[in-house]
Amino acid sequence: MLVYKVYYKNYELKKGELIGMLVERRHDLRGMKQVETGLRWAKSTFGSTMKDEKNIFVVPNELKVEGDTKWLTDKGVFTREELPGIANVVGQELMG
Repeated sequence: MLVYKVYYKNYELKKGELIGMLVERRHDLRGMKQVETGLRWAKSTFGSTMKDEKNIFVVPNELKVEGDTKWLTDKGVFTREELPGIANVVGQELMG
């Protein structure tokens, strides 16, 4: 399963701040490159909550999960506050 960790560039701290995660459904790529489709989705999802959506960037990652993942793809968008609970369920580090 492909996931995008979504970050916001913090120029003062010189690092990215994690703002959420997007779970990509493979059929949604529509011929676009992974980073391109993830960035478009991230800006449309989180852009209105950020001061400048141009400072949003994504890091795609293949997440290995066991069992039923339908609940992940059904929801698709997770905020930073939801990630610790998801990490416990899927057994994967998502917070950094």
